[in-house]
Amino acid sequence: MSSGMRIQGIGIVFSRGRGMAALEQALEEGWTAPDASAFRVDLAAVGDRALFRRMRRADRFSRLASLAARDAVQDGNAVFDDRRRVGIILASAFGPQVTTFKFLDNIIQYGDVGVSPTLFSHSVHNAAASYIAKILDVRGPTQTLTQFHFSMHQAFGLARMWLDEQRCRYVLVGAADECGEAMEYICSRMLNITRDGRIRPFAFSKSPVAVPGEGSVFFLVTNQGDAGGYCRVAVTPFGSETGDRGDADLILVDADGMAGDESHYLESMSPDIPAAGFSPLFGSMMTGSAFSCASAALMLRNQVLHASPVPDNPHGIRISSSHRAASLDRIHCIRYDCSGRRAMIEVLRE
Repeated sequence: MSSGMRIQGIGIVFSRGRGMAALEQALEEGWTAPDASAFRVDLAAVGDRALFRRMRRADRFSRLASLAARDAVQDGNAVFDDRRRVGIILASAFGPQVTTFKFLDNIIQYGDVGVSPTLFSHSVHNAAASYIAKILDVRGPTQTLTQFHFSMHQAFGLARMWLDEQRCRYVLVGAADECGEAMEYICSRMLNITRDGRIRPFAFSKSPVAVPGEGSVFFLVTNQGDAGGYCRVAVTPFGSETGDRGDADLILVDADGMAGDESHYLESMSPDIPAAGFSPLFGSMMTGSAFSCASAALMLRNQVLHASPVPDNPHGIRISSSHRAASLDRIHCIRYDCSGRRAMIEVLRE
């Protein structure tokens, strides 16, 4: 596997707050119960009024993505000399589904003539990426990728191509998903929602438990300049059934109850490599790989191994059970889809 791209900055918005300091605090504190039946973001508490004034008509999905993207640029202390060579890639499983359902309700209630044009424009999946481009005044290629289980992996792969082809010097690549009432209802009908609010990543069950979540993570990646930032990142092709564990220092599992059958994760475990699963901090999302990658990048930068927040361990896996300083060079973030196909994000120390 190649050495990948360099992650220069990271922005994150999730139910426990906003920014890498909030992520670090959540990793240290461990699991806390969701406010209600889902891990939702309190935009009123973590939002940016000055930023939101510039996007008055934006829906919640666009605001989540824009906050994380802008924070990634600020976190990376990036100065864009040529804004035409800054790309944006937004990955999502469902896109602005809350706005889309509102738009469909408008059509049913008012007909084609009376439907809100604002709702229509924001139901387009690329609307959030266009807000990011406007806010940051970047003019490079922009793409939105929607795919259920491996959209973040596809986004990293596309970002690497843009950098290798020298189309871009920097790429803002990230994921966003939100949990509206319709999505929560669908989850309640299709998934095994746990009553105590705890996702159990190491149950590796054929009927795992889930708790819906939402949020956004963006990475500012580049292959320019000297070493710096957080780490490097590379991706194996999505859908590969097996993968080389190599000399990984930690295996992060993205098991969160969304796949329907998580027994395949057991195949990727090793008695020689500790494992962790942080989905109980974020909630169940098909874009959960982005949150695992951000956690891995933070651990590599700080050289700290964090404990799994829910350590239920029926299979006797070697789980990371304490917060401690550690020599970390390589972390594998592994995800399986409902068909047992596997993909991996490899995060490497500079």
